[in-house]
Amino acid sequence: KTEIARVKQDTVEGKTKLLYVAPESLTKKENLDFLSKITISFFAIDEAHCISQWGYDFRPSYLEIINVRELMPKTPVMGLTATATSEVVKDIQERLEFKRKNVFRKSFSRENLAYVILHESGKLTKLNEIVSNVLGSGIIYVRSRRKAKDIAIQLKNRGVTADFYHAGLSTEIRSKKQEDWINDKIRIMVCTNAFGMGIDKPDVRLVVHLEIPDSLEAYFQEAGRAGRDGKKSYAVLLYHQSDKANLIYQYEQSYPSMEEIRKTYRALGNYYQLAIGGS
Repeated sequence: KTEIARVKQDTVEGKTKLLYVAPESLTKKENLDFLSKITISFFAIDEAHCISQWGYDFRPSYLEIINVRELMPKTPVMGLTATATSEVVKDIQERLEFKRKNVFRKSFSRENLAYVILHESGKLTKLNEIVSNVLGSGIIYVRSRRKAKDIAIQLKNRGVTADFYHAGLSTEIRSKKQEDWINDKIRIMVCTNAFGMGIDKPDVRLVVHLEIPDSLEAYFQEAGRAGRDGKKSYAVLLYHQSDKANLIYQYEQSYPSMEEIRKTYRALGNYYQLAIGGS
């Protein structure tokens, strides 16, 4: 609380040029009261696809952002995202109550970024070959925390400066690992999709996916972290036939079966003493 009070005081006194606020805390009453007392020249919403229910990473807290716009009706607003379908673009503008449609867009196609898809039975062997041949900073995406750690250890044993990152680590440890990677103390970061939000290291030469991501949007978002400085970089997806079966299985496990839904429906009906088909 003391640190938050200091940040607010610095902002009021004009010492702070850029103020970063998480959507989840942005619309708390005390923060809305604070924002109404200061002059804001520009309002930028990062990861704007999260505001759309059609977006792959929808977060309900983003829907509350419109409340802040009401405090500053004349302040320019921009939504930024690396991943948005035409439907999501339309939805973002409607949710933010744009007075007129206004979209600045670049193509997914980036001439400096080579997309490579390889069918490999021995993924780790191929990974070692790629890491040896493509010099510079890199990110390796996997689906499990355990695999992130295991592959980082394997790369270390081969003389590569590597580390692992996932959401199960403490905030302090994650921050330290991220700083080491950004400052080139660590060359390769092996991670789950928890590593990425806010990452903007321009000289990433390599992004490897060892497993198929959940969606095409997620893939482009993660692969697009390579080559932001405009120099030649590689986005590599290594896959095996079993990956498709695993992805389908994980998708099916994310939702209850029809039989479970029927049982839950009957149980709720019995509990509330409702007739079948009643409301």
